[in-house]
Amino acid sequence: MRYPNLFAPITINKVTIRNRIISTAHAEVYAENGVPGERYIRYYEEKAKGGVGLAICGGSSPVSIDSPQGWWKSVDLSNDRVIEPLARLAATMHKHGAKIMIQATHMGRRSSYHGEHWPHLLTPSGVREPVHRGNAKIIELHEIRRIVQDFASAAKRVQLAGMDGIEISAAHQHLIDQFWSPRTNKRTDEYGGSLQNRLRFGIEVLTAIREAVGRDFCVGLRMCGDEFHEDGLSHEMLKEIAVEMEKTGLIDYLSVIGSGADTHNTLVNCMPPMALPPEPFVHLAAGIKSVITLPLMHAQSIRDPVQAERVLANGMCDLVGMTRGQMADPHLVIKIRDGKEDQIKQCVGANYCIDRQYNGLDVLCIQNAATSREETMPHVIEKSPGKKRKVVVVGAGPAGLEAARVARERGHDVVLFEKNDQVGGQIILAAKAPQREQMAGIVRWFDMETKRLGIDRRLGVAATAEMILAEQPDIVVLATGGLNHTEENPNWKVPEGLAVSSWDILSGKVAPGKNVLVYDGISTHAGAGVADFIASRGNVVEMVTPDVKIADDVGGTTFPIFYRRMYALGVVMTPNYWLDGVAREGDKIIATLRNEYTDELEEREVDQVVIENGITPNDALYWELKERSVNLGHTDITTLFAAQPQPGLDQELAADQFMLFRVGDCISMHNIHAAIYDSLRLCKDF
Repeated sequence: MRYPNLFAPITINKVTIRNRIISTAHAEVYAENGVPGERYIRYYEEKAKGGVGLAICGGSSPVSIDSPQGWWKSVDLSNDRVIEPLARLAATMHKHGAKIMIQATHMGRRSSYHGEHWPHLLTPSGVREPVHRGNAKIIELHEIRRIVQDFASAAKRVQLAGMDGIEISAAHQHLIDQFWSPRTNKRTDEYGGSLQNRLRFGIEVLTAIREAVGRDFCVGLRMCGDEFHEDGLSHEMLKEIAVEMEKTGLIDYLSVIGSGADTHNTLVNCMPPMALPPEPFVHLAAGIKSVITLPLMHAQSIRDPVQAERVLANGMCDLVGMTRGQMADPHLVIKIRDGKEDQIKQCVGANYCIDRQYNGLDVLCIQNAATSREETMPHVIEKSPGKKRKVVVVGAGPAGLEAARVARERGHDVVLFEKNDQVGGQIILAAKAPQREQMAGIVRWFDMETKRLGIDRRLGVAATAEMILAEQPDIVVLATGGLNHTEENPNWKVPEGLAVSSWDILSGKVAPGKNVLVYDGISTHAGAGVADFIASRGNVVEMVTPDVKIADDVGGTTFPIFYRRMYALGVVMTPNYWLDGVAREGDKIIATLRNEYTDELEEREVDQVVIENGITPNDALYWELKERSVNLGHTDITTLFAAQPQPGLDQELAADQFMLFRVGDCISMHNIHAAIYDSLRLCKDF
């Protein structure tokens, strides 16, 4: 085998894991009333069917009722209600040969009080947490004793459910490592001061857990490799802590991640986006492994099998987490095993998944709309039992590529028209921005798959209604995307050339000016990306938005990357201003800005105004074909939302009849995930 280390079994305590690829603990935001429901179980079952060795579910599952879980829908380990649902999850995973554990924690200050139960949050010394605005009281001795027993009770529930083990979280600045860190522990009693005192609470927790579950139940500990704060835990300090934890004899493995997570800037390190290099913190895992003998897990931006095999072969860790990789493709492991690496839908590090979680939304993959929707959406497209159809898809952005792929997998003849000479649509432009190049990986997979499937791809062809009808289609799917929404305000003078679009800049159609005002009307990745693109070429940039902050709609693990770069490049960030108008004075452009709250006007003298204002639908073909179609272009949303076939798909059509649908941005502006989901839920029933 090409990957002998990846597929070598390993035994931890009494648990034998069939390979070294794991899915590490992450907050899924899928639990229902604090317990795993069918959606939760099917999500993990798909990974088991896909070959994962071990999955650790339930990232940050609370053991106590004063560690809130409601707003992000975690598994609640503080109640016996969880035992039976966890048992169903365990049995499901075992049926497919995978092992399953769960992470348990008390979040301490790392939460928000204004949710379930409205608790007073707890932390060793009352130090506030910036990310969650976690104002907390100083934990008292009776509360320490209660929480220690809560950990033990939670572990016993996990054991009674037939799970394979439990992982205790002392990473991401949860309560245990809040005691560890001098940044958050200023106590002068037996729980503060010296290292032994600061470790006391965590050791009491592990001791109580062992008393509850015995020696033969697998207990692991997840910890940080370096908090990256001058007043926090350094790598050398954490190596010492790892040694002390092993000496206790209370744990069976360590899982090591890089970076603390209590500030916005450090949080981004914990789930490294595409802007960070591959495996950026494996050296921290290796450093800790060098001083212990326990098996060690590591996960952070390990995305491909060659990378994973090398990390194992070099002895840097014993198990590799490819967690986001399995969100993108839950069958990743068996594709590696079967030599089908080129068919892996590889994670690109867009962090759409974790950014949603930090907004309290369910975790979804930007490029796989079936992930977490296994009850209704297939990962493997089955052949249609019905008549073979002729399907014409217009537009090869993400919506069109997914429509073509799924229709072809169903066994139909598919023609794909694309006016440009390459596939990808707006993703190609997005990948032009610095630190966003890996977005092109989404396109690369679709490109290879549509070729592998034998789709009739007609690139460089702007389809007309007559060309489409000449194919005698049974089904037409329009995925023609959108047009720049730069003419929303006529005072921007885009037709006169006084302002240009972000597309003009990123495509190379227009060269960036030396002194540029970038106006971002929607605050997504696009505006910050084009500002970065221009500033990185040495130009002066001011970025203006009417929103409360720059990149306001960019997620919590992504916007800090933009901020790091914009501050470093000297980009002036001006929120709370509208672009009222653009005019020419001599060889200069005058941009007039209006304050959102005072209506006061300001002027900027610049060389160029660049506008990112989203898109409007490119729907001319739709209106041209609508009346000629048998369904009048109507997509029945009742059946669509219920994941059922569209009415009329099973009917016989005459030679000149066809059904018409549209997906993605040519309906209205959505994101990449939404475009792909549009096509999957529509075309899976063709």
